[in-house]
Amino acid sequence: MITTVALGDGVGAAFTGRAGGVSPDPYDSLNLGGAVGDDPAAVLENRRLAARALGVDPGRTVFMRQVHGADVAFATSTDLPGPVDATVTDVPGLALAVLVADCAPVLLADPAAGVVGAAHSGRPGTAAGVVPALVKAMCERGAEPARMTAAIGPAACGGCYEVPEAMRDEVAAVVPAAYSTTSKGTPGLDIRAGIAEQLAAAGVTGARVDPRCTIEDPGLFSYRRDGRTGRFAGYVWLKGDA
Repeated sequence: MITTVALGDGVGAAFTGRAGGVSPDPYDSLNLGGAVGDDPAAVLENRRLAARALGVDPGRTVFMRQVHGADVAFATSTDLPGPVDATVTDVPGLALAVLVADCAPVLLADPAAGVVGAAHSGRPGTAAGVVPALVKAMCERGAEPARMTAAIGPAACGGCYEVPEAMRDEVAAVVPAAYSTTSKGTPGLDIRAGIAEQLAAAGVTGARVDPRCTIEDPGLFSYRRDGRTGRFAGYVWLKGDA
């Protein structure tokens, strides 16, 4: 299942799900992650199937080598300079993809400026400020926070994402809204709430937050739930041809 998101005129955005691909268990079936042990041919076919469903060109889709950091790359093609956790483009038809399986996929757009961005924001990336770094990089390309639209995709929720107390305190010291207590009464993190706080502080308000929890929803991949598993993706692109 693919969930589309409205981020403004001339912008396409969506989050994929787990079903509809060709990968076998434990990656069944629409695994888009190329570094999780799945058959590379199956991953390529899944990426083609997802692109076709979205109406984008699989040969013009940018996949990052994600490392839980805060570096941002400006993409004019599918070639990136190295590992990054966020990308920006102003090239129509070039789709940006972010792979996740509990971390939050974050999509941003300024339709008036013709600039879009995508970020991989898990616990380390949120604490490091990858989303504020993405907002800054987009502004360097003419975007304005007050005009930006944002979507925070499915991720591990604060009621399920259990962490040691010291880790919760460390993250909450820089992102207070991420502080959470799980449904079991143990220390937790609400990464999406933390990202929404970061966006608001950067001037981006009204972020759309997908309420689905990856750990609870069997229709989504979850590393914390399953260990060896696949990855789903968030996509964002400027419609039209370069």
